[in-house]
Amino acid sequence: MNTHYRDRRKIDPGVGPMLGDGTPNDGDRVEIGPTALAFAEWRAAGLELPDLQEMRRYRWRRLTDHIVARGYGGLLMTDPLNIRYATDSTNMQLWNTHNPFRAVLLCADGYMVMWDYKNGMFLSAFNPLVAEVRTGADLFYFDRGDRVDVAAARLAEQIDALLREHGGGDRRLAVDKIMLHGLRTLEARGIEIVEGEEVTEKARAVKGPDEIRAMRCASHACEAAVAEMERVARAATPADGLTENDVWAVLHAENIRRGGEWIETRLLASGPRTNPWFQECGPRRIQPNEILAFDTDLVGSYGICVDISRTWWIGDAPPRPDMVEAMRISHEHIMTNMAMLGPGVSLRDLSMNCHRLPEKFQALKYGCMMHGVGLCDEWPLVAYPDQLVEGAFDYCLEPGMVLCVEVLVGEVGGDFSIKLEDQVLITETGHENLTRYPFDARLMGLA
Repeated sequence: MNTHYRDRRKIDPGVGPMLGDGTPNDGDRVEIGPTALAFAEWRAAGLELPDLQEMRRYRWRRLTDHIVARGYGGLLMTDPLNIRYATDSTNMQLWNTHNPFRAVLLCADGYMVMWDYKNGMFLSAFNPLVAEVRTGADLFYFDRGDRVDVAAARLAEQIDALLREHGGGDRRLAVDKIMLHGLRTLEARGIEIVEGEEVTEKARAVKGPDEIRAMRCASHACEAAVAEMERVARAATPADGLTENDVWAVLHAENIRRGGEWIETRLLASGPRTNPWFQECGPRRIQPNEILAFDTDLVGSYGICVDISRTWWIGDAPPRPDMVEAMRISHEHIMTNMAMLGPGVSLRDLSMNCHRLPEKFQALKYGCMMHGVGLCDEWPLVAYPDQLVEGAFDYCLEPGMVLCVEVLVGEVGGDFSIKLEDQVLITETGHENLTRYPFDARLMGLA
């Protein structure tokens, strides 16, 4: 039987055996990645693609350097986002968050071992930085029942041996998250467990050149998805009965169409459900002439988080004056705070010198004024001055950090809130706002 070209064609026949990001141009590959739609949009926008092999080496070197700098023998990771950072591989990411079956040990000499699902041990084979793949890191009760201790002892024995061979003689092991039996069996073998999240969060905070390229691409894809969501929301008529869930589903679908992965929250609300904020989207029908607000919290192309927020006025009548006032104050808040950003600026100074919201908006202001972002919301957090804990974040900004600058403006007992958020890169000389999506001109009082 003949095998026709139409049946074996690659993702994009016009670019050759390798895609622009250095990965195989093969739709049958195991390695996940962006779609032809995303690549076409990025090409049209003139975006430079990341070199994924170099991005992986950068992350591996950065984690290893942080381990060595602290004098640890290794770093054990079970958080799926840390595993993604270390290996760039995925396996049932959301299921893994509550059933921790994966683990990665990165030793002080750079030797990296993955423990994966027993039927999915091939999923990181594309990355040569993963030296070994094993199985047996699942220490949760559903999977092991009343003999979790047996599995934990086997895993601890392997980790102990690897540390002795590749840990430079140091018996201190940094761990990000660990199940109870795992902790006990490691300590019983004389291994000292130290804080691992401090290592991973600090390592992840400064993005390399290819991570920044990946983030630019992910941001563009996210904003294309948001644009389609806005188009659907504005085109609906009362007879359509469009619900919050209908609008939110568009963002999910458009994210997946471009090779995005998931959305971490359900933060889209309309009308009076925008106040208080954090009501999750549901079956409410969006009415004419009211506010629609959302926070993407989107894990998109290349596994990069794009965390932006917008508030739209949906309808033909003009928004109320108090809504325009709140929108303008919200915009002033994030732009004034963004203007402080640059290398060497202390996180404490950001807190103490921030734009102050009017008193009537203080009670419902957002939980933080800025936070780091990469594969998800990350370190550091920049608190409002009345929420600042002295000594918790005594650090300065560095080039390559990316921060989300955000605001929530609403009054206690009010019938609306305004939510805005932009994603901002710290550069060698200042900052660059990576978010290009416009603010609603009608709510800004400009149209």
